[in-house]
Amino acid sequence: MKPQDLHDFKDVAQNYDLYLDVMYKNEDNHSGFLDFYLDFARQYGKDGVIDIACGTGAVLLYLAENGIIADGTDLSEEMCRVADEKAKAKGFKLNIFPANMTEFRSEKKYSCAIIARSGFMHLTTPELQRAALLNIRENLVDSGMLTFNTFDPYPVFQTEQMNTKDTDYSFRLEYTNTQGSRERIYNAISYDPYTQIMSGNWKFETLDDFDGHVISERIRPLAMRQTYRQEMKYLLELTGYEIVNVYGGYNKESADHLAKNVIWCVRKNS
Repeated sequence: MKPQDLHDFKDVAQNYDLYLDVMYKNEDNHSGFLDFYLDFARQYGKDGVIDIACGTGAVLLYLAENGIIADGTDLSEEMCRVADEKAKAKGFKLNIFPANMTEFRSEKKYSCAIIARSGFMHLTTPELQRAALLNIRENLVDSGMLTFNTFDPYPVFQTEQMNTKDTDYSFRLEYTNTQGSRERIYNAISYDPYTQIMSGNWKFETLDDFDGHVISERIRPLAMRQTYRQEMKYLLELTGYEIVNVYGGYNKESADHLAKNVIWCVRKNS
């Protein structure tokens, strides 16, 4: 059985949109996020679009609001449930189903597949990455397109994280949860250079509205794998893809430098 991860928990799925809104206001690597995927779907999605690791449906709903009805899948049943509720509330009937990207099957094939944000990085071994790329390829039409993200491993951060325990928490943000209560999020991330896995915990502290004291605490685990670009290039070649573009951000910045977001746009070889 797969070990539980941050996004498998009901409380995380319910609050995901709320804390991400705060997170991305404080970070500068998210500009152009939704429009990048809308442009990608418009360019390559004439025979159907699937949003893999769709989470709570940010991309799915943005596509639908702009006239592109896409399918969505996510490993987390809770994330799929929240995405489906949001879609129905907006009047959209979307095909959203829980499944592992390494083995899902659809009744149709797609000309466009999207793995937004860090979805691909939750595959924590090269074997899982290979299985996912091969499986997605099987669900694409000939010359179908896939886009996904990786992070450039950054030696300064890696060195710091190699000396960090999963209880060495740093403050990340404060937000208001679905119950109207203030919560603070802390995370503790360590790095294993042998496996290239970042792992650790996110801590959610719920605060008393009267005096701000902590009244409850939840710990949620998280693991993601960092992949070097040359490693990714060989893996794509091995699994039958041609690299079309590599960007250093959602505004299609040059990737000729270390990038927080490396956005791969690849085509299925015939």
